[in-house]
Amino acid sequence: MIKRMTCIECPKGCNLSVDVENCKVLKVSGAKCPKGIAYAISEVVSPVRIFTATVQADGLDLKRIPVRTNKSIPKKDFFNAAKKTAEIKINKSVKSGDVIDGDFLSLGVKLLATREAALKK
Repeated sequence: MIKRMTCIECPKGCNLSVDVENCKVLKVSGAKCPKGIAYAISEVVSPVRIFTATVQADGLDLKRIPVRTNKSIPKKDFFNAAKKTAEIKINKSVKSGDVIDGDFLSLGVKLLATREAALKK
């Protein structure tokens, strides 16, 4: 089966054709640099993304605080990540970059606040 995708590793945005059989990459064509080949293989074998969401704020000037992981996590873990962030409630002031969870989902990544929120006055 041929999968078509656009590489996002560099500004060239190469149109890739990936020959896949039994979840294995047989051939990648259309890549103008080695990053495209690595990207295609990663997307087929184990796709990863930065996870973004919001968490509930209690007693702060925002109702919800935007958060993201500091590194990519496997896409297969996104449902669990969404469930976990739905359980988190922040009740102290935070600044952008503050660590909300130091080992999010035991994946070795941090969950970070991406916006400042202060206690209500």
